[in-house]
Amino acid sequence: MTFYDDDHEAFRESVRTFVDREVRPDLDDWDRDGLIPRDVWRTAAKVGILGLRIPEQYGGAGVSDYRFRCVVQEELARVGAASLASGMSINDDVVVGYLTRFGTEEQQSTWLPSMASGDVVASIAMSEPGAGSDMRGMRTTAVREGDSWRLAGSKTFITSGYSSDVVIVAARTGTKEGRPQLSLFVVPTTTAGFSRGRKLGKIGLHAQDTAELAFDDMLLPSTALLGEEGRGFHHLTNQLPLERLSIAWRALVAAEAAFAWTVEYTKERTAFGSRVIDFQNSRFRLAELSTELDVTRAFLERAVQRYLDGDLDATTGAKAKWWCTELQQRVVNACLQLHGGYGYMSEYPIARAFIDARVQTLVGGTTEIMKEIIGRDIAG
Repeated sequence: MTFYDDDHEAFRESVRTFVDREVRPDLDDWDRDGLIPRDVWRTAAKVGILGLRIPEQYGGAGVSDYRFRCVVQEELARVGAASLASGMSINDDVVVGYLTRFGTEEQQSTWLPSMASGDVVASIAMSEPGAGSDMRGMRTTAVREGDSWRLAGSKTFITSGYSSDVVIVAARTGTKEGRPQLSLFVVPTTTAGFSRGRKLGKIGLHAQDTAELAFDDMLLPSTALLGEEGRGFHHLTNQLPLERLSIAWRALVAAEAAFAWTVEYTKERTAFGSRVIDFQNSRFRLAELSTELDVTRAFLERAVQRYLDGDLDATTGAKAKWWCTELQQRVVNACLQLHGGYGYMSEYPIARAFIDARVQTLVGGTTEIMKEIIGRDIAG
C-alpha cells in the first residue's frame, strides 16, 4: 500500500509549479533580506497551498488529511526552502490547530479567513529567556482585571516573530497545589504594549525571521483567552504531538533532498580520473544513508497514519522528533563531506541545508527532552 494516492500526486504538481516559480528563484534574496515577502504567502494561498486545515467556511480547504501537508514539505525541501517550510509549519500545523481545536467562534472568524488568504501570518510564543523549553519556569503572567487580562512578560526565539500579525501567548495565570497554571491568549500585534525586540541573528534559516517579543502590561479583553483558563498545559500537550511530527517530517524530507543532490553530484564530479561515486567509500556511505532514510521513512509514514487515525501519542511524537532530526544532522553532514570543498560554498544547496539543519534538534523540545519524555513513559 502506497503512502500517497492520485489526489496527493496531482496536488504535488501544483505545489511544484508554485515552488519552482515563486520560491526557488528568490531564496538568496530572502536570505540576504532576512525576511520572506508577504506576497509569497498570498500567492501560496491563491494556489491552494496555504491554510489546508482551515475549514471551508473560513476560506480554507478543510482538508484533514495531513499527507497533503507532507507533500508541501517535500517540495519545499527539494529546493532547500527550509525557512519558508518552518514559517508555514508554525502557521498551518501549529497555530491553525490551536484555533480550530480550542478557539471560540469569534476567534476563528476573526483570524482564520485572513490566515487562509495569506494576509495574516501567525506565531506562537512559549520560550522565554532563561527558561527555554521549561514551561514550569515561565515568568510571563496574565492577571485578571475585571473583565480583562493584564499580560506582562517577554518571549524569545519566536518563529515569524518579526513579521507576525497575531501571536498565541502562553502565560502563568495562577497556581494549583504548588504548581503554576498556564493559559493561552490570542494577542494581535497591534495591541498597545506589544513590542518586538531585535530580529535575532541565527546560524541558519536566515530568511526565516525570528524575534524577541515583549508584553508591557498589555490590557487584553476577556475574549483573548484561548481555550480554558488554567488548562494551558493540557492544550499544549494536546497539540505537541503534531508539532513534533511536523518537525520530524521536515527533517526527513530535508535529509532525503540532501541525499538526492549528493547522488547527482557524485555522479558528475570526478577525482583522480574517476567519478566520485565510483569509489567504494562513496558507494558504501551512500548505501548507509539510503538505508537509514528508507527505514526512517517507513517509521514516519506509520506515525502520520497514526495521526490520521487519531492515535498519535506524545511518546511516538517524541520518538519521531528526536530520531528524524538527529538523522538529518548525520545525513546532511555526510552529504556535505561527499561534496568535498564545494560543499562549503554557499552557492551549493548542501551548504544552506547544513546550516539550516542545525536548529532542528533544538526546536520543539531538544533531543534530550524527547528522550526524557520517552524514558518516563518506559518507566511508567
